[in-house]
Amino acid sequence: MAVADTSKLSWMTTRVDAALGWARKFSIFQYPFVTACCGMEYMATATSHYDMDRFGAGFPRFSPRQADVLFVVGTISHKMAPVLRRVYDQMAEPKWVVAFGVCTCTGGFYNNYATVQGIDTIMPVDVYIPGCPPRPENVLDGLIKLQEKIGQGQQATEPPGAAIRPAHLLASHRVASHL
Repeated sequence: MAVADTSKLSWMTTRVDAALGWARKFSIFQYPFVTACCGMEYMATATSHYDMDRFGAGFPRFSPRQADVLFVVGTISHKMAPVLRRVYDQMAEPKWVVAFGVCTCTGGFYNNYATVQGIDTIMPVDVYIPGCPPRPENVLDGLIKLQEKIGQGQQATEPPGAAIRPAHLLASHRVASHL
């Protein structure tokens, strides 16, 4: 009886979630929510010089239902917060959020009644990219960190009361808009 030569066979074993994580991290469908000056650096990162496409994030989606990563770029006012939350809620699971720029991360130098002091008060944030504006190299570093989280299947957790607050803000915004 002949013994089969197994040296020519190539086998790979993995878990399904590991394979999905690997595939997801190289196919990032981003939705840009751009509100302020950091949008220029966001666009600079997408140029051929920095080439976000090599990370699988080159083509933005313009519908939240087709995206899995929400890039929040710029200052978020309390009036805009319910709209941002609605965009986040429209995204399919799994989904990730990137806070781009110091105004998005912490409110920046806009420490006043009209500005959200960090979007992590209204939705979970997976990666923070600080800077005013952040350099494209920092954005690429944040993208690599996001890829690591996606590959491991990690997601940020919902901040306490985040799902309740935007609905309340949305209701007050509707009343104010009809005046």
